Amino acid sequence: MLACPNRNVYANSLRKQFAQTSALRTRREDETMTSPTSVLTPPLSRRERTRRSPLNRRIAMAGWGFVLPFFVGFVLFVVVPVLYSIYLSMYRDQLIGGNHFVGFANYLQAFTDTGFWSGVLRVSLFLVVQVPVMLVLALMCALAIDSGRLHAKSFFRIILFLPYAVPGVVAVLMWGFMYNPRAGLTGALGHLLGMTIDPISTQWVLPAIGNIVTWEFIGYNMLIFYAALSTIPTELYEAAAIDGAGAFRTVVSIKLPALRGAVMITTIFSIIGSFQLFNEPNILRTTALGVIPTNFTPNLYAYTLSFLGNQINYAATIAIIMGVVTAIVAYIVQLRGTRKDAR
Repeated sequence: MLACPNRNVYANSLRKQFAQTSALRTRREDETMTSPTSVLTPPLSRRERTRRSPLNRRIAMAGWGFVLPFFVGFVLFVVVPVLYSIYLSMYRDQLIGGNHFVGFANYLQAFTDTGFWSGVLRVSLFLVVQVPVMLVLALMCALAIDSGRLHAKSFFRIILFLPYAVPGVVAVLMWGFMYNPRAGLTGALGHLLGMTIDPISTQWVLPAIGNIVTWEFIGYNMLIFYAALSTIPTELYEAAAIDGAGAFRTVVSIKLPALRGAVMITTIFSIIGSFQLFNEPNILRTTALGVIPTNFTPNLYAYTLSFLGNQINYAATIAIIMGVVTAIVAYIVQLRGTRKDAR
């Protein structure tokens, strides 16, 4: 009977300790939920902050060290020439008084220059026809090499890429010799067939240039497509085989969707290259006398104005306009490709 009061006192003390422990645990959980940073990551002391700041500075300096060579080259060889071209386009070299600031007068002259716009329409036609043909051929070559059914695929990959390794001037000279209707390959073929074949005539010179460009860059685009195909996981092919998909269905459902980014990149590069068309018509002018005019392409027109006509200011204006047009077209293509990826 005497032990009962002691038991009650002991039980009451246990209840109080349990209640205090529960309250303390609840308070800590609330503090953790409200301010987890202060509990999990206590603030650094002044000594630790001082110790870590030189390390952060060294990391930042190392990053700038990697970026600095590209940044310097970009500023010197891209930004400065563009700014200087814009500066030149605002002036005009007159017979009396030398260079004078004319504002946007050169741009207004370019917008009414029929010679300039005929070159723009010519390269636009070249872009619309040649770029799809080249990319489709490059895509077919990449799919054939990636199919696994082509023997000696390394040999074919090197053979297709080899024209890109040939310097552009050498390639144009080689094709210009073959295009010669008298002493070239086409002349011999025409003599064999009893007909005249002249690829560098007025009506065929643009397709002839398109053939040269396609021959030069089909291997380059093929390599981009083939690299994109190599990144496709093999699990997708295994799942397609389990579902009973054939070769055509695998290409349509797996390979072509995976090539969407590569197609967009090659299209943008090809658009830029088409608007910058210069080497091929400039070198073929020596072979096709009187066929390729000085305004055949905008770049050839600007080159003629600058180095032969001594109109540096107007040539800079043509270059700035073509740069803006190229950037707008490339941005539109990239925007359409990004929207398709988002869908």
